[in-house]
Amino acid sequence: MTLPPETPIPDSAPEDTERTDPTFSRVLEPRSPNRLPLGDDTWHQLARQYVWVQLISSGVLIVLVAVAAVVLAVFAGFALSWIPAGIVIVLIGITMAITPRQARAYGYQLREDDLVFRKGILWQRVVAVPYGRMQLVDITHGPLDRGFGIAQLKLVTAAAATGVVIPGLPQAAAETLRDTLIAVAESRRTGL
Repeated sequence: MTLPPETPIPDSAPEDTERTDPTFSRVLEPRSPNRLPLGDDTWHQLARQYVWVQLISSGVLIVLVAVAAVVLAVFAGFALSWIPAGIVIVLIGITMAITPRQARAYGYQLREDDLVFRKGILWQRVVAVPYGRMQLVDITHGPLDRGFGIAQLKLVTAAAATGVVIPGLPQAAAETLRDTLIAVAESRRTGL
């Protein structure tokens, strides 16, 4: 395996030394240096792209269920495969119909001492996670999420019941929220 020819890295290194290792000459700064204000009583909502990602995912699932029903009916001779497939397709369709309303029910608020997260239409859940109890703040996104520029932020605490997953955040907003939560959690844990 051959490496590509080395390109000079502009930095403050002396001119007479030759760089033979492929390392960076400086540490890159995080993409979101700004912090969100705490205690402003603003409920933050999910990105509109979240609804599209959910609808596309559900549409793909409907196609897969229909293809499976056709394969079972044609090649396996199981003609009654349309009954369970039809039930599943109707349930997915109902889920698709309520997805926009369900996305509007998600929200989070940064208060002085904790992050409050809400979700749910009929069965509502409101969780307050104290900043000092946060152990891990994780950002994940799948291929479809990356295509639409959204991410999912996950907060982990010692208690499993208070773990919070905020889906459908714009990538920049997720990074800013992560940086804010980490900075505030560190200061609360150390008592500053």
